[in-house]
Amino acid sequence: MSDKFENKAEEFGGKAKEATGKATDDESLEAEGKTDQTKANLKQAGENVKDAFTN
Repeated sequence: MSDKFENKAEEFGGKAKEATGKATDDESLEAEGKTDQTKANLKQAGENVKDAFTN
C-alpha cells in the first residue's frame, strides 16, 4: 500500500510542477512535471498488474 501512496504523491507533485511551470512560463519545469506524472502512472500500472496476479 505504501508504494501506491508514493506513486500518488509523485503524480500530484508532478501536477504541481506542471502547473507552476505553466504559471511562470517555465517550459522546463512544466515538462519535468509531465515526466513525473508519466513515471508515477507507469509505476501505478505496474502495481495494478502485480495486484491482479497476487489476488
